[in-house]
Amino acid sequence: MTYVPFTKALELMRLADMAAARDEGVSLQDIEVSFGVNHRSAQRMARALETVFTTVSVRVDDNRRKRWSLSGDERLLRLQGIRDDELSALDMGVRRALREGAITEARTLEALRDRLVAAHPPCEVRRAEADAEALLQARGHACRPGPRAVYEPEILEVIDAALKGPFRLEITYHGDRDAEPRTRLLEPYGVLFGLRCYLVCREPDVDDQFRHFRLDRILHARRMKQSFRRDPEFDLGRYAARSFGSFHCEREFATVIWRFDNRAAPVAREYVFHPDQVMEDDAEGGLTVTFDACGWLEMAWHLYTWGDTVEVIAPQELRQLVENHQRGDFPALP
Repeated sequence: MTYVPFTKALELMRLADMAAARDEGVSLQDIEVSFGVNHRSAQRMARALETVFTTVSVRVDDNRRKRWSLSGDERLLRLQGIRDDELSALDMGVRRALREGAITEARTLEALRDRLVAAHPPCEVRRAEADAEALLQARGHACRPGPRAVYEPEILEVIDAALKGPFRLEITYHGDRDAEPRTRLLEPYGVLFGLRCYLVCREPDVDDQFRHFRLDRILHARRMKQSFRRDPEFDLGRYAARSFGSFHCEREFATVIWRFDNRAAPVAREYVFHPDQVMEDDAEGGLTVTFDACGWLEMAWHLYTWGDTVEVIAPQELRQLVENHQRGDFPALP
């Protein structure tokens, strides 16, 4: 009998979970990414999956890639029980969602956790929960306070129901410039979560531009019966990437260039300021970060935490916004 190291056995069981859970199965590329291995190691893992699980099926997809699927071994997979790292990952997801204001996502994750726990013996669950809580405490995720705007969870539930249609949405909104709350008819496209949470939508009675409405300023929301046709070209991920934070303003969209001096460069290199950022070191030990985005005020709020260790090269409007507001007496960098 071939001896399989314990960690390798766990990886094989995890691969079996993936092959059973995904309708399309898993490819060698999926294995490489999920397990952080090279192509040859991924091939070895796929062969091991075929050897250990006799019900594995192999097919070639439309892109001429092999895919491994697993069926008929559900009982064997359930015998793995509930793992503390899986339970702690779910708990982390719930707490992160709550911290970021994603109330409905937190409730959905909690429901999934409850079903997972209910499917296993109480003694096994108690052990896993104790280990998971210890892991959460060790990683500092048990309680992490932070500022965010507060909104009514029921508002987001109505928005979610409208997004699933998609259906039009009627809201009562009290904006910055509104003396009194106003009723608006919207076509919702998504929600951006952050320090403030925004509904991304169109207001068809006004124009076809995308607009943002702060969730904490929506006083009432009602899903309408009328559906609408979503713009097939709209992608919430690409749209969100045009902003530095959650605020969006096309008038401010520009190339942003920051230079961190040699004091801040080692720390700044560890940051992802924007998904499309480009970092470049200079001869003086500094670091230049470049990306395209909008939201100068949110950028200014963040740049303030770096004190006088960062210089705004572009755009000029942001440079003027932070001018005379940088300090050199902060005891630490972000």
